[in-house]
Amino acid sequence: MAKSSGLGDNLYIAGFDASGDIQQLQQIGGGPALLDVTGINKSAYERIGGLRTGAFEMTTYFNHVAVTGGTHEKLAALPRTDVIMTYCRGTTLGNPAASLVGKQVNYDPTRGADGMLTFAVSAQSNGYGIEWGKQLTAGVRTDTAATNGASIDTTASASFGGQAYLQVFSFTGTDATVKIQDSADNSTFADVASFAFTQVTAAPFSQRVALTNTATIRRYVRAVTVTTGGFTSMAFAVNMIKNEVAGVVF
Repeated sequence: MAKSSGLGDNLYIAGFDASGDIQQLQQIGGGPALLDVTGINKSAYERIGGLRTGAFEMTTYFNHVAVTGGTHEKLAALPRTDVIMTYCRGTTLGNPAASLVGKQVNYDPTRGADGMLTFAVSAQSNGYGIEWGKQLTAGVRTDTAATNGASIDTTASASFGGQAYLQVFSFTGTDATVKIQDSADNSTFADVASFAFTQVTAAPFSQRVALTNTATIRRYVRAVTVTTGGFTSMAFAVNMIKNEVAGVVF
């Protein structure tokens, strides 16, 4: 992939597309904490990996929409429950994306002398740490009926499991289910067992699902929608993490 800027990025918060209200992202990061295990006979630090962590830190504009809800309504609530966030590096199918299950810990305003009003927001990981994957939708995808999405090429099959994140922004209809399918030849696809999200009947909605760390995901992967009662519109986004190494645990 060629070098690129951060133009055209998106940020989703618990089934809400906050992209247009984000001024900047100060941090999208995390990883294992470093544990110092240096012996007295060493001349340099020895470190091993500890607990996984992750954080999203951002500056938002003030957007108050009393009826339908804006960024202010979403963030000012400061929920005690987990919030699922997804950052998309561009909105092209297969592009990188980072997702986080975390606690939103603040919503702090700053009013500049020039009149600019912005808010500092931080979300700290809870349970899983930050997870980088690939977009199975080109940013926000809107299906008007059951649809087989376009596939991405992950270059090879792997048997180390995976995780996936769903953000549903709007929904009209009775029900819809988003599933992940894989294929060895990019022609014959089948459901990846246990890689389906909870049936959607309303929006906003967000969810993380995970496979065991020995499950196989074949080379080609796509997101599909199915329904039993029908739907006429669903806007959603999917980020999938295919583990490339053995022993991924949380």
